[in-house]
Amino acid sequence: MKEFLGDDFLLQSELAVALYNEVKDLPIVDYHCHLEPREIAENKRFENITEIWLYGDHYKWRLMRANGVEERFITGDATDWEKFEKWAETIEDCIGNPLYHWTHLELRRYFGYNGLLSVKTAKEVWDICNAKIAAENFCVHNILEQFKVEMIGTTDDPADTLEHHAAIKASGLVTKVLPTLRPGHLYNIDSPNFVPYLEKLSAISDVEIENYGDLMDAMQNRVDFFHEMGCRMSDIGMDDVVFEEYSAFEIDVIFNKAISGKPLTQEEIDKYRTALMVDLGVMYADKGWAVQYHMNALRNNNTLMFDVLGADKGYDSISDGQLAKPLARLLDTLAQEGKLAKSILYSLNPAHDDIIATMIGNFQGGGARGKIQYGSAWWVNDTKTGMEKQMTALANNGMLARFIGMLTDSRSFLSYPRHEYFRRIMVNLIANWVQNGEFPNDFEKLSQIAKGIAYYNAKEYFEF
Repeated sequence: MKEFLGDDFLLQSELAVALYNEVKDLPIVDYHCHLEPREIAENKRFENITEIWLYGDHYKWRLMRANGVEERFITGDATDWEKFEKWAETIEDCIGNPLYHWTHLELRRYFGYNGLLSVKTAKEVWDICNAKIAAENFCVHNILEQFKVEMIGTTDDPADTLEHHAAIKASGLVTKVLPTLRPGHLYNIDSPNFVPYLEKLSAISDVEIENYGDLMDAMQNRVDFFHEMGCRMSDIGMDDVVFEEYSAFEIDVIFNKAISGKPLTQEEIDKYRTALMVDLGVMYADKGWAVQYHMNALRNNNTLMFDVLGADKGYDSISDGQLAKPLARLLDTLAQEGKLAKSILYSLNPAHDDIIATMIGNFQGGGARGKIQYGSAWWVNDTKTGMEKQMTALANNGMLARFIGMLTDSRSFLSYPRHEYFRRIMVNLIANWVQNGEFPNDFEKLSQIAKGIAYYNAKEYFEF
């Protein structure tokens, strides 16, 4: 029986161990996350382990609710100690869940605690972690240095001033923190917040937005500004992917209806969203950016809790909406115009693994290695099984060796051991194929492939 989280954790052969030794110390390119630029700029120090570990972490919140923990101990007015104690009570029974691994990897890698978190050890762990946090060296910049984080891609609204990114750049921080433009508010034309958001965008772009053409002028202004600030990526959460044929006249009419407060049909919404994705895609391609498409999430399912807590509080799940045909038409439209940028496709639905793995092969080429990527197993798929399934589908249908690898997609500075978790799973998968005689035991080639997936492919892809 193997030791829990031993040196050979998730590594099932001597070859896997040898390959892991090749990649374990490589820098981290965390090209998509939800870390707060303000906290990086301020080199934030945290009050206690609950603040850095449980605030905003909907992964943990979902498990606590499943364990019968009352909401006041999750997002409510309970003390930080009480919330931590309830998390300890929950995690000790989470067999088979990656959070059990992540939790204990984080305790070991950040705080040097090699025991197990449980109700019995909660006070001991609380004291050890908080003593470490109180020490001078436990701050955001030192965390990034400790884990060799070479680049971070944050997630930023077009109306953001990016003042914190400017401060980060001026601070001399070795880690490159690059903004990522995410125009989600524009995508949701049917939202009651759409018109108020246009006013905000109009003010910061100095473009009075009275029609769809004005909107594109405002977005060109923001794309230019973001590019000057180091942005080389965009991102959009499309949830259900749509593609509807449209004319410029129709989009003008639809946009005018929306800003006049008139209700839109679903067909009109889909036409607008299609035009928006195409027109923004052209802007991104002209800048040489990479485009990230996050698809098939079903969000805010619990209306009662949404009314109390709002969005992003752990009430989201997998959508089974159509993907293949509308996604192909979107990518093909941009390709026909010669404006298909480097693109990374993520789906929350693991049933889409082979769909996306084959889809990306339709649009490769142009001299770029791995131009169209199947993004790392996302969100609820960010598990041992999900990672193996995503990489296997990519290997079966394309070139795993050109995969740009892992990202945290996290709101926590304690998430960097997820890269270790991914690297262990990745090299073990490769080693198992070799052990089964499915690929030659050429260690030099295997090392090259593993290092590429762990670090070098992403560095080449984003050109930072």
